This record gives sequence, structure tokens and C-alpha cells, in this order.
Amino acid sequence: MKAVLLALLASLRAGFRSRAALQLEVLALRHQLAVYQRRHARARIEVPDRLLWAWLSRNWTGWRNVLVFVQPSTVIAWQRRRFRDHWARLTHHGEPGRPTVPKAVKDLIRKMSSANPGWGSPRIVGELAKVGIHVAKATVEKYMIRPNRPPSPSWRAFLDNHVKDLVSVDFFVVPTVTFRVLFVFFVLVHARRRIVHFNVTEHPTAQWTAQQLSEAFPWETAPRYLIRDRDRVYGSAF
Repeated sequence: MKAVLLALLASLRAGFRSRAALQLEVLALRHQLAVYQRRHARARIEVPDRLLWAWLSRNWTGWRNVLVFVQPSTVIAWQRRRFRDHWARLTHHGEPGRPTVPKAVKDLIRKMSSANPGWGSPRIVGELAKVGIHVAKATVEKYMIRPNRPPSPSWRAFLDNHVKDLVSVDFFVVPTVTFRVLFVFFVLVHARRRIVHFNVTEHPTAQWTAQQLSEAFPWETAPRYLIRDRDRVYGSAF
């Protein structure tokens, strides 16, 4: 009796839906029935099945109501995996990692830094380039010998003394189901670990980023210290 009542209610509800929604519901139900009718002890989910439900989840808001053979979280995981695989195919090429640095070059870097305590890594990079040895600044900093210096205040001490005047800014990315990448800019106040401003854009620029900082701290209320990375978006306008 309960099953009959549920069927009648579903029939009445179908009368108020659009034709497109009904067609999508019929497609979803027929596909799940076909999956269950396959000749396997357990319904096997194949690649076309995942693509179909990824498409349904993107174009139909009622897909969760008729989904039976898997959980909705499983369909979302399929879409995320498809996005990850798509970008992996575009970005993975060649051999991973940097080429190794020969031992003779490492020893030369140590010798030059030890004999010239006043030289920094850019100077050593330039001197090596004069003799045909091209290495990155990070490589020189990794192997150079630094002179002993008196201890300076730790980063922890700086945070304790200036936490009320510290603000951090950064971007993180949000992928969409259409393979677009959105950039989220946020401003974090360290005193209370509170986000005071955020905004989203598809094409971040120095002017746009500078405007976000102005909106986060109007009327000359900006803190004393700003922590950020070396992203090129923090240009002269910022």
C-alpha cells in the first residue's frame, strides 16, 4: 500500500515539472535500470556511466532525488577525479624534478662562499656564470657556507610582539566542473585569525588586487605589517 501511494504522489508531482526535467529523470532511471540488468553478480560502474552522471549533476538540479545505485558524494568524486586527470594530462610532461648538481660544482660553491663571506648568492651565481657554470640562485643558497652570526630574535618572538599589527594576504584556486579556475583573494588578520575580506576573480591583476586591499582597510585603518609571497600579481599598483 505504501509503495502504491508513493507511486501516485510521484505521478502527481510529475505533472507540475517541465518537459526537460521529466526527460532527464527518465534518462537517469533508465540508465540505472540498465546498470542493474547487466550480467554481473554486482553492478559494475564503467567510464560512460560516470561521464553520464557527471553531466547530469552539472545540468540538472534534481539528479540527487533519483540517484539509487551510488551515493551523491560518489558522483561528485567522479567529477573531481575527471577534473584532476584532465589537468594532469595538460601539465605532466618530461622527466620530473631538476637535474642533479655535479659534486665539483657543489664544492666550488662552498669554497667561494667560505673564502668570500661578504658575497651573497646573486654574486656567486654571477661569478659562476663567467666561467660557464649556470646554476639557480636557490641552488647556490642550498650549498653555500654561511658565516657564523650572532643570534637574532626568532620568528616566534616577532609574532608575539607584533601579532596585533600583522595581516596576511594570499590567493587560492577553486576548480569548476567546466574546467575553469577561479582565484580567491583573502585578507587574514592574525590577532584573531579572522578573515576580514575576500573576493573571487577569473583573471587577477595588480590593479584588482590593490583594490581589494583598499576595500579591506578603508579610511587608513591598514595594519603596520603585511605578509605575502612573491607572486607577480603584487606589482607596483599593489
